[in-house]
Amino acid sequence: MTEQTPRPPVPPFSHDMAIRKVRMAEDAWNSRDPARVALAYTPDTRWRNRSEFLSGRAEIEAFLTRKWSTENGYRLIKEIWCHGDDRIAVRFCYEWHDGNGQWFRSHGNENWEFDAPGYMAVRHASINDVPIAPEDRLFHWPEGTARPQDHPGLTELGL
Repeated sequence: MTEQTPRPPVPPFSHDMAIRKVRMAEDAWNSRDPARVALAYTPDTRWRNRSEFLSGRAEIEAFLTRKWSTENGYRLIKEIWCHGDDRIAVRFCYEWHDGNGQWFRSHGNENWEFDAPGYMAVRHASINDVPIAPEDRLFHWPEGTARPQDHPGLTELGL
Protein backbone atom coordinates (compact mmCIF):
# COMPACT_ATOMS: atom_id res chain seq x y z
CA MET A 1 0.00 0.00 0.00
CA THR A 2 1.24 3.50 -0.74
CA GLU A 3 1.69 6.06 2.01
CA GLN A 4 -1.42 8.16 2.65
CA THR A 5 -1.88 11.73 3.85
CA PRO A 6 -2.83 11.62 7.54
CA ARG A 7 -6.57 11.76 8.30
CA PRO A 8 -6.76 13.27 11.80
CA PRO A 9 -7.40 12.38 14.44
CA VAL A 10 -4.84 9.59 14.16
CA PRO A 11 -3.95 6.78 16.56
CA PRO A 12 -3.22 6.52 19.39
CA PHE A 13 -6.65 7.90 20.31
CA SER A 14 -7.42 9.81 23.47
CA HIS A 15 -11.05 9.60 24.59
CA ASP A 16 -11.81 13.04 23.14
CA MET A 17 -10.12 12.20 19.82
CA ALA A 18 -12.08 8.93 19.60
CA ILE A 19 -15.34 10.83 20.17
CA ARG A 20 -14.33 13.26 17.42
CA LYS A 21 -13.55 10.39 15.03
CA VAL A 22 -17.00 8.89 15.72
CA ARG A 23 -18.75 12.20 15.01
CA MET A 24 -16.76 12.67 11.81
CA ALA A 25 -17.90 9.23 10.64
CA GLU A 26 -21.52 10.01 11.55
CA ASP A 27 -21.42 13.29 9.65
CA ALA A 28 -19.92 11.65 6.57
CA TRP A 29 -22.50 8.84 6.54
CA ASN A 30 -25.33 11.35 6.98
CA SER A 31 -24.12 13.08 3.80
CA ARG A 32 -25.20 9.94 1.89
CA ASP A 33 -22.24 10.54 -0.44
CA PRO A 34 -20.68 7.11 -1.11
CA ALA A 35 -17.49 8.56 -2.64
CA ARG A 36 -16.94 10.87 0.34
CA VAL A 37 -17.55 8.08 2.85
CA ALA A 38 -15.26 5.62 1.03
CA LEU A 39 -12.31 8.01 1.33
CA ALA A 40 -12.25 7.50 5.12
CA TYR A 41 -11.15 3.88 4.60
CA THR A 42 -7.83 2.39 3.54
CA PRO A 43 -7.65 1.42 -0.15
CA ASP A 44 -7.63 -2.25 0.93
CA THR A 45 -10.15 -1.90 3.78
CA ARG A 46 -12.00 -5.05 4.88
CA TRP A 47 -15.62 -4.95 5.99
CA ARG A 48 -18.27 -7.23 7.34
CA ASN A 49 -21.63 -5.48 7.14
CA ARG A 50 -24.42 -7.77 8.33
CA SER A 51 -23.81 -10.85 6.15
CA GLU A 52 -21.81 -9.10 3.41
CA PHE A 53 -18.04 -9.18 3.21
CA LEU A 54 -16.43 -6.34 1.28
CA SER A 55 -12.88 -5.37 0.40
CA GLY A 56 -11.50 -2.08 -0.87
CA ARG A 57 -12.90 1.36 -1.48
CA ALA A 58 -14.56 0.49 -4.80
CA GLU A 59 -16.64 -2.26 -3.17
CA ILE A 60 -17.50 0.07 -0.26
CA GLU A 61 -18.64 2.81 -2.62
CA ALA A 62 -20.77 0.37 -4.65
CA PHE A 63 -22.27 -1.06 -1.45
CA LEU A 64 -23.19 2.39 -0.11
CA THR A 65 -24.67 3.45 -3.46
CA ARG A 66 -26.88 0.35 -3.40
CA LYS A 67 -27.74 0.81 0.29
CA TRP A 68 -28.82 4.42 -0.04
CA SER A 69 -30.85 3.73 -3.16
CA THR A 70 -33.31 1.75 -1.00
CA GLU A 71 -32.92 3.29 2.47
CA ASN A 72 -34.88 6.52 1.98
CA GLY A 73 -34.91 9.32 4.53
CA TYR A 74 -31.70 7.93 6.09
CA ARG A 75 -30.57 9.66 9.30
CA LEU A 76 -27.88 8.20 11.57
CA ILE A 77 -26.62 8.73 15.11
CA LYS A 78 -23.40 7.05 16.31
CA GLU A 79 -22.13 6.94 19.89
CA ILE A 80 -18.77 5.75 21.18
CA TRP A 81 -18.86 2.61 23.29
CA CYS A 82 -15.15 2.26 24.04
CA HIS A 83 -11.76 2.73 22.41
CA GLY A 84 -8.14 1.60 22.45
CA ASP A 85 -5.05 3.06 20.84
CA ASP A 86 -6.10 2.20 17.27
CA ARG A 87 -9.59 0.78 17.75
CA ILE A 88 -13.01 2.25 18.41
CA ALA A 89 -16.28 0.47 19.19
CA VAL A 90 -19.53 2.30 18.52
CA ARG A 91 -23.22 1.70 18.80
CA PHE A 92 -25.58 3.37 16.40
CA CYS A 93 -29.15 3.75 15.23
CA TYR A 94 -30.44 5.02 11.95
CA GLU A 95 -33.95 5.64 10.72
CA TRP A 96 -35.08 5.12 7.16
CA HIS A 97 -38.08 4.06 5.12
CA ASP A 98 -38.50 1.62 2.28
CA GLY A 99 -40.21 2.20 -1.08
CA ASN A 100 -43.60 1.43 0.47
CA GLY A 101 -43.19 4.10 3.15
CA GLN A 102 -42.56 1.67 6.04
CA TRP A 103 -40.18 3.27 8.55
CA PHE A 104 -37.46 1.31 10.34
CA ARG A 105 -34.98 2.00 13.09
CA SER A 106 -31.83 -0.01 12.56
CA HIS A 107 -29.81 -0.70 15.70
CA GLY A 108 -26.20 -1.79 15.47
CA ASN A 109 -22.70 -2.10 16.78
CA GLU A 110 -19.46 -1.55 14.90
CA ASN A 111 -15.86 -2.39 15.68
CA TRP A 112 -13.29 -0.27 13.88
CA GLU A 113 -9.53 -0.65 13.45
CA PHE A 114 -7.40 2.21 12.09
CA ASP A 115 -4.02 2.39 10.40
CA ALA A 116 -1.34 4.84 11.60
CA PRO A 117 -2.47 7.70 9.27
CA GLY A 118 -6.03 7.48 10.68
CA TYR A 119 -7.88 5.57 7.92
CA MET A 120 -10.24 2.75 8.86
CA ALA A 121 -8.69 -0.55 7.81
CA VAL A 122 -11.27 -2.95 9.30
CA ARG A 123 -14.98 -2.52 10.04
CA HIS A 124 -17.30 -5.17 11.52
CA ALA A 125 -20.99 -4.21 11.72
CA SER A 126 -23.90 -6.11 13.22
CA ILE A 127 -27.31 -4.55 12.55
CA ASN A 128 -30.97 -5.32 13.32
CA ASP A 129 -33.94 -3.57 11.69
CA VAL A 130 -37.06 -2.80 13.72
CA PRO A 131 -40.23 -1.53 11.99
CA ILE A 132 -41.52 1.70 13.55
CA ALA A 133 -44.57 3.89 12.99
CA PRO A 134 -43.89 7.31 11.44
CA GLU A 135 -44.95 8.99 14.69
CA ASP A 136 -42.27 7.01 16.57
CA ARG A 137 -39.43 8.55 14.59
CA LEU A 138 -36.89 10.40 16.72
CA PHE A 139 -34.39 11.68 14.15
CA HIS A 140 -35.69 14.93 12.67
CA TRP A 141 -33.21 17.02 10.72
CA PRO A 142 -32.82 17.63 6.99
CA GLU A 143 -31.85 14.48 5.09
CA GLY A 144 -28.33 14.48 3.70
CA THR A 145 -27.00 16.83 6.37
CA ALA A 146 -25.08 16.40 9.61
CA ARG A 147 -27.06 15.97 12.82
CA PRO A 148 -27.36 19.39 14.47
CA GLN A 149 -25.03 19.84 17.44
CA ASP A 150 -28.00 20.39 19.77
CA HIS A 151 -29.89 17.26 18.63
CA PRO A 152 -29.91 14.60 21.36
CA GLY A 153 -27.68 11.55 21.03
CA LEU A 154 -28.63 7.92 21.55
CA THR A 155 -28.30 7.96 25.34
CA GLU A 156 -30.37 11.15 25.66
CA LEU A 157 -33.04 9.62 23.41
CA GLY A 158 -33.22 6.47 25.56
CA LEU A 159 -31.88 4.27 22.78
